[in-house]
Amino acid sequence: MSPTRLLPVPEGLVGVRLDVAVARLFGLSRTAAAALIDSGDVLVDGGLPPRSARLADGSLLEVRLPDAVRDPMPAQVVDGLAVLYDDADVVVVDKPAGVAAHPSPGWTGPTVVSGLSAMGYQVATSGAAERQGIVHRLDVGTTGVMAVAKSERAYSVLKRAFKTHAVEKRYAALAQGHPDPTSGTIDAPIGRHPSADYKFAVVAGGRPSITHYATEEAFRAATLLDIQLESGRTHQIRVHLAAIRHPCVGDLTYGADPVLAARLGLSRPGLHARELGFAHPTSGEWMVISAPYPPDLLHALDLLRRDG
Repeated sequence: MSPTRLLPVPEGLVGVRLDVAVARLFGLSRTAAAALIDSGDVLVDGGLPPRSARLADGSLLEVRLPDAVRDPMPAQVVDGLAVLYDDADVVVVDKPAGVAAHPSPGWTGPTVVSGLSAMGYQVATSGAAERQGIVHRLDVGTTGVMAVAKSERAYSVLKRAFKTHAVEKRYAALAQGHPDPTSGTIDAPIGRHPSADYKFAVVAGGRPSITHYATEEAFRAATLLDIQLESGRTHQIRVHLAAIRHPCVGDLTYGADPVLAARLGLSRPGLHARELGFAHPTSGEWMVISAPYPPDLLHALDLLRRDG
């Protein structure tokens, strides 16, 4: 039997045409989404609307999907993926390096989505088929705290919290050299890199982006920074640190020194999501969940301390 998914209309799809919304939510072509609607496999608040209907805030979608999109990413055991917190609404994991948040074009490696599936977790079906339960992301090379929604309500509430910056995100970044001043704020807009599609950059007309940093420990060749974000742009910390000429150690994409990275044994950006604070989507209780430093970052810090 084809799977049926129930989900509230996400905030970002309010006012969007039904066929467009179904396509975005489940990773379908617009033609395939329209076919589902025309065949009566899409209900909105129990009714059968036309494909051109605009979605209203608070409405409930019921979608019967074809078997072909039932399992967009097979379960896959992910080494090092650890659960930090779990209840009926949310599971918070410690993501290892080399793991993507969810499947994407061109990525065939492990993901948080597939890892949780292999561990037996059922997450929210909201979002595109390949992004089930994902309310925010960490770069493939970034380690640390990442929250995933298990209930449809949690998905809606947490997505809104991240969109409105009602969460607290704290990172540890190992930056090359010594930022001057030792603590400060980088307020610079971020957008697509003008010549490299896979990168981002500080550009005029980019999206407002604010990063606060403070020196936690200074070494001869690098500085351990405590970082808090006001915004959450793709590659934000990496782009902002590169913009002040102190890229994350190991971040060769954004100009890091490969010799220093090799000496410290870092084959990815020295960036760790150390702490995430958010209001629980059901109780409203403020939660702060932290993740310990991963072995490669601990090793690099040990080498730096020995060097003075």
